[in-house]
Amino acid sequence: MSDWLAARNILAVRLDNIGDVVLLGPALRAVKETVPQACLTLLASPAGATAAPLLPWIDDVIVWQAVWQDVGGRMPFDPHRERGLVHELSRRTFDAALIFTSFSQTPHVAGYACYLAGIPLRAGESKEFGGSTLTVELRSGPDELHQVERNLRLVERLGFTTCDRRLAIKISTDARRATTMLLALAGLDSARPFVLLHPGASCQARRFPASRMREVCRLLSRAGWQVLVTGSQREAALVEFVAGTGVPGVGALAGRTSLAEFAALVERAALVICGNTLPLHLADAVGTPILGLYAGTDYEEQWQPRFTRYRLLRRPTPCSPCYRFDCPFGQPCLDYSPGEVVEAALSLVACSESAVKR
Repeated sequence: MSDWLAARNILAVRLDNIGDVVLLGPALRAVKETVPQACLTLLASPAGATAAPLLPWIDDVIVWQAVWQDVGGRMPFDPHRERGLVHELSRRTFDAALIFTSFSQTPHVAGYACYLAGIPLRAGESKEFGGSTLTVELRSGPDELHQVERNLRLVERLGFTTCDRRLAIKISTDARRATTMLLALAGLDSARPFVLLHPGASCQARRFPASRMREVCRLLSRAGWQVLVTGSQREAALVEFVAGTGVPGVGALAGRTSLAEFAALVERAALVICGNTLPLHLADAVGTPILGLYAGTDYEEQWQPRFTRYRLLRRPTPCSPCYRFDCPFGQPCLDYSPGEVVEAALSLVACSESAVKR
């Protein structure tokens, strides 16, 4: 694989969500530690590209909404747009392309685009035959393999190595400073610890019921904790509902932060409560304890935290993993009470405080 280690202009392709790009960190670290003189460019979706400033191994970013990642078929028919991607990749004269995918995705469409762009080295992991779209086709690992390890497995096959397999992100000093203002904006006391509660997720099947999440806020407040309820601008109504009005020590921030500022809030929190979604990966990267309200949409082994203190709440169900965006059965995998959530949260915080004191 000496050709790969001789590459100096490398494209890393990950066209999914923000969390998927965050999980690329250890693999990108391996590339840059092995060939520090190489320029590493990320090809990412508009959402995924926002994570690039958190990953210090990325030198440049190409933002692209890929038609083969168009869930729901919303993108208009436009072959000229797709030829534009090939033109842009060709213009940049990459030596090599690393195509990162989840267990259920194919690398061959991106591989074909890279082939047309004249990129001579193209690697990916695949379950199916793809002809010569890839020059290195790694047989797919087990479905339940953690995504970080899946990414590392690909680059290690090519000769890139690292001794550090942990998630890590770079948070700027300005982002950390902004957290004090943001907590005040939410009506919280920045001098006191808080729980960050994130009720949203990219699909309904992975969201803990809002009415129960609202009760979790109230129970945490009664236990003396400040709670910061967070979400995107699109989730503003959900965030406001969960936070409620007039609950002592409960504040809401929806769409009011940059990704770096949100990561800094995750870092500052005493505990993060969320589903299997972005804040879980950010918390794992910065070492904040996590209580995961884990839906049965995926194998928990694929996405669970790896290094920080955590606990996952989940009810085993015969339909899991379902990989669905919505659940027609009333989400039995998330069938636990607000009291169970708060009991687990307080226990996790107590364990974390004891560990710090030791």
